[in-house]
Amino acid sequence: MTDLKNPFWIHLKGLLFLVILGTTAALVILQMPTSRIAALMYLTIWASARLYYYLFYVIEHYIDPTYKFSGIYSALRYLVGKKPSNEPSTDSEGPMAWACARANGGESARIES
Repeated sequence: MTDLKNPFWIHLKGLLFLVILGTTAALVILQMPTSRIAALMYLTIWASARLYYYLFYVIEHYIDPTYKFSGIYSALRYLVGKKPSNEPSTDSEGPMAWACARANGGESARIES
């Protein structure tokens, strides 16, 4: 399957996700119309959006700009230190060690056990 490149279809896909989100949230709240359910639904949606932002924007733009992720599974494998086979490694110590070294001005940061 090829990547989606036509702006019309990309926007339509986003709109369909919005419709699914709105419909399912409304159905859950209609099923159990309490403020607690509404608050939990809001927190679930918000946390999901923030996780997605972290996995696909923060890591790629602030932690390791050399990696391009193909999906959630790829990002999670990267976070636990296993490099996807199609993405070459630039650091033998794993992504978190690279991020710590970058944050420490280039000095290696090791955790002793």
